[in-house]
Amino acid sequence: MSDVLDFRLDDLAPSDADSEYAEQEFWAGDVTVLAEHHTTPHGSHSYVVAHDGSVTWGAPGEPQVAAIKVTRDLSLHTFTFELSYHATVSFAQNWLIERGCPPGRIAQYGGALMQPADDLTLQVDLQIRESGTRYKLLDSQTSDFDPCEAWTLARDSSASQTPIRVFLEEGNFSTHTYTMREGAFADVDTARSWLEDRDGPIPEPPEYSAHVGTVVRSEVALARSADVAAVPKCDLEAHCTPPAGPIQRPAQGRPL
Repeated sequence: MSDVLDFRLDDLAPSDADSEYAEQEFWAGDVTVLAEHHTTPHGSHSYVVAHDGSVTWGAPGEPQVAAIKVTRDLSLHTFTFELSYHATVSFAQNWLIERGCPPGRIAQYGGALMQPADDLTLQVDLQIRESGTRYKLLDSQTSDFDPCEAWTLARDSSASQTPIRVFLEEGNFSTHTYTMREGAFADVDTARSWLEDRDGPIPEPPEYSAHVGTVVRSEVALARSADVAAVPKCDLEAHCTPPAGPIQRPAQGRPL
């Protein structure tokens, strides 16, 4: 399953060795575009979230969601290619937003991909997507088969009591939905122990409350309405941009 994605780099040269390496590494994969935004005029910047299916054939557990930022200097005929891999779409979106992508242009719902199962999933996705540099990523794991899930281990700079957070995304093929949950732990060892044993429900962060949940859910509803609005076409060729969330893939790859 692959989308044609043209960054229009044929007449441009990489600006540095890192850009050359990142471009070659990305195009070696089996790419499915999940969301994208191209700036105008003249398409000077591109922001893309994509699934790299080739990762499923590598080391087990590696992150499969690619976040790509391309910057073109048409006066010098060069481009800069930045690439970062993440376990879930929301963290990939966060990476792009921190590098200048408008949040509403890279966050979309609808289409053929799995949909958020509930308001809490929307809440946690939004929290991650627009968290800035709040979370320091420590580790991640992606499961291709049973269970079908991806988790990210992070340190929350805004939390004092339980600063270690686990963000757990689980897909459900029967309902074509996914859930995202946040767990709070005192230290990394405790978080890893829970991930290994799953001896009870994921412990909710202490800052969760009915009041906060109501307020944030209202914000999520507004954000969701904005995300499904039509995105104007730009100078670059338009592509189908399914929403964030899992997508059913063949047996060799996890659903994204």
